[in-house]
Amino acid sequence: MVTTTTAKITALHYFMVTFTLPFEFRTLARYQPKALYQTMFKVVSNVLKGFAKRQLKADIGFTMVLHTHNRRRDLHPHIHVVMPCGYYDADKNQWHKGNKHFLFNEFTLAQVWRAQMLDAINKHAQISLPAKYPKKWVVDCRKVGFGEKAYQYLSRYLYRGVISDKDIINYDNNTVTFKYQDSQTKKTATRTLPVLKFLWLILQYVLPKGLQRVRDCGYLRGNAGKLRQRIQILLINTKDWIIPEKQEKPKAIRLCPCCQHEMLCMGVIINLARTN
Repeated sequence: MVTTTTAKITALHYFMVTFTLPFEFRTLARYQPKALYQTMFKVVSNVLKGFAKRQLKADIGFTMVLHTHNRRRDLHPHIHVVMPCGYYDADKNQWHKGNKHFLFNEFTLAQVWRAQMLDAINKHAQISLPAKYPKKWVVDCRKVGFGEKAYQYLSRYLYRGVISDKDIINYDNNTVTFKYQDSQTKKTATRTLPVLKFLWLILQYVLPKGLQRVRDCGYLRGNAGKLRQRIQILLINTKDWIIPEKQEKPKAIRLCPCCQHEMLCMGVIINLARTN
């Protein structure tokens, strides 16, 4: 089950925003995965919160998922972010719908993502910048539907694993052959690797100890349950919203053993002689 199941606000349209590291940074991912992935999470969170603060002056919520391979199962670190298309103004207690096509401009996001990631790596004690890296980085934004559909889309990146059994079409003592969908042609292709190389290909995606693949931020974080309830109430039509009546606690009733009428307690008499 997705860790953010209780954090979903199903009445909203969702976007998937993908932050990708260029090819030149794969060596860092291979030899210093924990330091690099932690840095990626921190930078992505800072980028989105910064855009919300400057452009919207409001709170946003999003779920980040780390994905480390492409369809060929080559090392390809990137972070998928699922976020509702809208934002909450705490000062006015109002929910604002975002642009149905995008919440933030993906080209501007890519520029800030590149600048902040380079700066974070340059300041990190365990990792360093490669000798060359591209000037243009990629951030992809696309619509992924409403509520449950959006999180079902996200779950594909969590629970299908690196490769499924049905994708392995042949194996023997020497080689393993598996199929995948080519991202360019959209057609099914195959790849054959020696057994040991195939095993190493799969094992390199085991995350370092203590590193979480999924993280929630903003009003989707785990301790923001009351804030999500407030937002859900704002999204619901008030005439259909029924506030339950306050229920009084039942009081104890004692009946008279003679007349069977309710007795009124006038006080309690304690026999001190019997208690000593």
